[in-house]
Amino acid sequence: MLGARIIYADEDFAAIELLGSVFMLHADHSYLDNPMTGVTSGAETRGAGIELRLYGADPDRIEKKAAALGHIVLAGSIDKPHGLRECYIVGPDGYVFVPSARI
Repeated sequence: MLGARIIYADEDFAAIELLGSVFMLHADHSYLDNPMTGVTSGAETRGAGIELRLYGADPDRIEKKAAALGHIVLAGSIDKPHGLRECYIVGPDGYVFVPSARI
């Protein structure tokens, strides 16, 4: 839906390219001895409070695709006073994605 390109993926790790940036994603069990364990333990919703802003992503196109795929559109595409057009999409793990583009 966001147009990411998979560089590498297996059951424990993935690297993806999106809008010129590379993101690395790790399986939950890779955090068993990680300092982040204390931050994430006890969280009821996996992505609670996480907002990932994706500058340069077409909010109108992504909103339509998200809705067609049954994802939650928390807020539809709108022009904001700070000069961006953006929308809010809730991913399957509770992370909120905010694709935005300059007006």
